[in-house]
Amino acid sequence: MTKKTHDSDVAFIKALAELLQENDLTEVEVDREYGECDRLNVRVSRGGTTVAAPAAHPAPAPAPAPAAPAPTAAPAAETANDDPASHPGAVPSPMVGTVYMQAEPGTPAFVKPGDKVAEGDTLLIVEAMKTMNQIPAPRAGTVKRILVEDGSPVEFGAPLMIIE
Repeated sequence: MTKKTHDSDVAFIKALAELLQENDLTEVEVDREYGECDRLNVRVSRGGTTVAAPAAHPAPAPAPAPAAPAPTAAPAAETANDDPASHPGAVPSPMVGTVYMQAEPGTPAFVKPGDKVAEGDTLLIVEAMKTMNQIPAPRAGTVKRILVEDGSPVEFGAPLMIIE
């Protein structure tokens, strides 16, 4: 690897670290391909522990830190309803990526509020590193709320929707 490539890779990694801080992200992973046998695979994360995301099934994840502090005077029941991540029916994102609600633009969404789903039904797609990952329903139930918008970025562990 040449000094020039090394310097540009270091600058790129520093830019990723700044991106984490500026956008309050917990992790960013990038795979750059420079040529047939030359690539750079970088994962930058912050925080105490690193949790590997499973490839096919979402796993329970620690709740992400809330953007604003929760009011301390609110009763516990109200606070649980305000934070979708703490809802027992929340479906967490198994990875960092971009959410797509349908298989292709112009086609119907996989699910909408009020739909009944069976365990394993596709709820949405999370694109990560140019790979489309279908997110299956972890349990059967009714879609009560969809917490993400089509085309929006999502972090690992962020609640995607609520199924009861």
